Amino acid sequence: MDQVRPDFSWGFPFSAVVGQDRLRLALILCAVHPGIGGVLVRGEKGTAKSTVVRALTALLPAVHDENGTRPARLIELPVGATEDRVVGSLDLEKVLRDGERAFQPGLLSAAHQGVLYVDEVNLLHDHLVDVLLDAAAMGRVHIERDGISHSHAARFVLVGTMNPEEGELRPQLLDRFGLAVDVAASREVDVRMEVVRRRLDFERDPARFAERYAEQDAALAAAILEARDRLDSVELDDVELRRISSLCASFDVDGMRADLVLARTATAHAAWRGAGAVTAEDVRVAAELTLPHRRRRDPFDEPGLDEQQLDDALRQADEDARSGAEEPPEQESGTPPGTPPGPDGGDTDPEGPDDPDGPGGGAPAPPERPAGPTGTQFTTKLLEVPGVGEGAPGRRSRSRSSRGRAVRSTAEQGHGLHLVGTLFAAAERQVARGRSAGRMILDSADLRGAIREGREGNLVVFVVDASGSMAARDRLSAVTGAVVSLLRDAYQRRDKVAVITVRGRAAELVLPPTSSVDIAVRRLRGMKTGGKSPLAEGFLRAREVVLRERLRDPQRRALVVALTDGRATGGKDALHRAKVAAGLLADSSVASVVVDCETGVVRLGLAAELARRLRGGYVRLGELSAQQVAGVVRAAA
Repeated sequence: MDQVRPDFSWGFPFSAVVGQDRLRLALILCAVHPGIGGVLVRGEKGTAKSTVVRALTALLPAVHDENGTRPARLIELPVGATEDRVVGSLDLEKVLRDGERAFQPGLLSAAHQGVLYVDEVNLLHDHLVDVLLDAAAMGRVHIERDGISHSHAARFVLVGTMNPEEGELRPQLLDRFGLAVDVAASREVDVRMEVVRRRLDFERDPARFAERYAEQDAALAAAILEARDRLDSVELDDVELRRISSLCASFDVDGMRADLVLARTATAHAAWRGAGAVTAEDVRVAAELTLPHRRRRDPFDEPGLDEQQLDDALRQADEDARSGAEEPPEQESGTPPGTPPGPDGGDTDPEGPDDPDGPGGGAPAPPERPAGPTGTQFTTKLLEVPGVGEGAPGRRSRSRSSRGRAVRSTAEQGHGLHLVGTLFAAAERQVARGRSAGRMILDSADLRGAIREGREGNLVVFVVDASGSMAARDRLSAVTGAVVSLLRDAYQRRDKVAVITVRGRAAELVLPPTSSVDIAVRRLRGMKTGGKSPLAEGFLRAREVVLRERLRDPQRRALVVALTDGRATGGKDALHRAKVAAGLLADSSVASVVVDCETGVVRLGLAAELARRLRGGYVRLGELSAQQVAGVVRAAA
């Protein structure tokens, strides 16, 4: 039977890729030292991310196992994969056929000593990302489930690619990737021409094109193997280790993972260039690949690493490395152990140095972060759509899906097999089937499906009242802080978001539905305020957005969050029209929550009335914080 090429970009030589030098280096360093923890590749569509990753596999050393010698594999992990498929599970066929308990390996086992590739890793369920990154960091997989205790090696080069426009990874998961690289298409005409020329040549005759670069790829493969052999002998002395620690401290990264990854990457870079010891240049290259994504603690922080900040931090790290190599001065008697010496070698001045920015003024201040919108931000209560949906995996509302936890069995198929339910159903029929001993007699009627329940992400449509009645300085600041807090909550719960502002005579869709919530914050910074409050138009626009998105993604349920004081103005019978529009939104089976922004001693209660017309949830602005009132605000549909 003829061999089927699984993907047309397979077979494209690594050496033939034009540009993307930093990405190529990051992949090579992870091939030299898989313990780095993998590469996250961020970039716009059409930048050859997948092509470069697939081409790497041909450069990896051959694998020697119990079946002989084979080439390294590239294993692709589908976004919709289950945990059983990833880590492995009970071999059900062997259990039912032979009555033996056996383990069936998953994709992590198949990727051992090869490449595990996850396209659109930002769309992968969070718990699967955790599993992958744990395996990549530890080099082993431990399985304790279904009565099985199993462990196997899983050393592979983990590569995840993503388009930031489709949503970001949470900062906690970003930190778990060893290296991160941003890629973009070149704006130089000659480079773009060469990319197109090589791609067309490859499509015309893939075999001949690959042969043209075979010698270069073979040389790269040999160099990777040599660097692997040299890795353990590369020296990382205390001077360079101090440089690494100082650099990580100056960028104020969380935890110690950055220090470890930076040290491994610098060592791999030294081995790659054939050196016997790590130098300052190795540390700089490693920092450029290791630190940018670790500075992003908040979803609204800008990614990247400023070159000037890196230069300043490296200069300070160089001073720390040199000073650390010198013999520390002896402390005078009476000085408590562990007290650092002052600038002149004596005791530290309890009042601190006269000039905090001068010599001896302490560690450099961490790099400044871009200022966000004004207003106090906080952790919000969970706003939840009632019922059980079947939408995309997330962390907001209850859902029924193939990736959640099994809550019970059902006679219906298509939900995944419920093993315990199947065995119980068969056990009840064993006497009727004439079994008294030996293997269990099974029939297709015994099969039971699993009903699984998890959490889904929703479409959260924010209707923000930016009218004159809301524009008082303190109130606007509080509302803005609440919106940003809700957007951060939507980011963490894997929602899509849309933002509608209401002011003047119309409702403006300032952000169409997107998974990139940091764009919403940037739009809020330029939000205009003042004028009338056409709430009716806001509700109608929200209804239009939700109904349009239902056609694109019928399974994703929507939640409208209106932040308003309820004082509808802007024409005759504005409040009546707002109530009618709220009723239309409720009649469309759209869940909603009204956040009452009314302040002052005298309250009109108009926002509460709108919540009743919406048949949705209601919460006062001051009660939105999870620290103020614990619990869940459930909307109505």
